[in-house]
Amino acid sequence: MSRNLGPMFALLIMGAGWGITSPLSKIAVSTGHQPLGLVFWQMVIGAVLLGAIVFVRGGRLALGRRQITLYLAIAFLGTILPNAASYRAAAHLPAGVMSIVIAMVPMFAFPIALALGQDRFSIARVVGLGLGLGGVALLVGPEASLPDRAMVAFIPLALIAPFFYGLEGNFVGKFGTAGLDPIEVLFGASVFGAVLSFPLALGFGHWLNPLGGFGAPESALVLSSIVHALVYAGYVWLVGRAGAVFAAQVSYLVTIFGVGWAMLILDEAYSGYIWGALGLMLLGMFLVQPRDREELAA
Repeated sequence: MSRNLGPMFALLIMGAGWGITSPLSKIAVSTGHQPLGLVFWQMVIGAVLLGAIVFVRGGRLALGRRQITLYLAIAFLGTILPNAASYRAAAHLPAGVMSIVIAMVPMFAFPIALALGQDRFSIARVVGLGLGLGGVALLVGPEASLPDRAMVAFIPLALIAPFFYGLEGNFVGKFGTAGLDPIEVLFGASVFGAVLSFPLALGFGHWLNPLGGFGAPESALVLSSIVHALVYAGYVWLVGRAGAVFAAQVSYLVTIFGVGWAMLILDEAYSGYIWGALGLMLLGMFLVQPRDREELAA
């Protein structure tokens, strides 16, 4: 029993860590910082931290053609596009709702995998997909679901992030990681993502000057970026220690902790419809996520 306490504790810490990034993102956009400027600095901070881990382990930034293609795909599908949409949506939606919506990742990933021929049809997983869509319907349908009815227009924007995360997972599943471990992949993607997002931030007028003042929004961005990099490293460790099936349970905790942190930090309160949406999302995730160890190990 004591041998299992370490991985279980690590799972809780990772869920709490990733969960807090949602309210931190809400704080980061609270004074009008634009998405691409935030994405650029998130990439820079991630590249520094993950690069330190890679170099301490004796690695380096691999720059073969396959590796660079992978970095570019992960940078666009896994950070630049989804995070820019998330930051924009976070400016208009409660952080708890953002945490619930992000639970759609496996529900988007499943039909994409079916379309690519990478997964097999399953009644249980189709039911899970339906439950996830039911959760979204509870968010956008009833008039009393959100604090302001105008927020409904930003739910589709919030759904962009889980859609691209689903694409990213299927891209990696189909083409592999070019001989790199996940930390090396994320390091390379952060480096290339920073290079790509810099001109985008300037061109769209989203540049964020770190010398222009350092308050709560800037602190939230730095803390969120550090937490993400460190928790990701911990996740890779947990997969090796306890297996991919066990580590995948962190997705439930991220959503639950995200809602809890939003209530604690931002004093958010939710209607019964939002709690119902949370329940449907969690049940949908349980049914949609593959139970087979080999499927998750990839």
